[in-house]
Amino acid sequence: MPTARRLAILAILLLAAGSCAKRRPETYTVTMRGMAFTPAELVVREGDTVIWQNDDFFPHTATAAGVFNSAEIASKASWTYQATQKGEHAYGCTLHPMMKARLVVR
Repeated sequence: MPTARRLAILAILLLAAGSCAKRRPETYTVTMRGMAFTPAELVVREGDTVIWQNDDFFPHTATAAGVFNSAEIASKASWTYQATQKGEHAYGCTLHPMMKARLVVR
């Protein structure tokens, strides 16, 4: 088999192997500061991890009915959630109803 053809076949095999490789989960952080979630909308993939970090001086929650509920996150503390349910999830702080955001899991 000519060398050019062997290289072409090898390149195709390497590309195919790369496309079959499993994606590694990523970690994202949502900050609670100034009575707001930042970012207000976050798009992640199923299996990714989201950390809510409370940088305010009082507790907050991160609650999406039927999907996740952090309970109270104390000041300077955090809570971690692994995104397992696909969809668009509106969530908020049960202690401060004006705090609202959205988590999109693809």
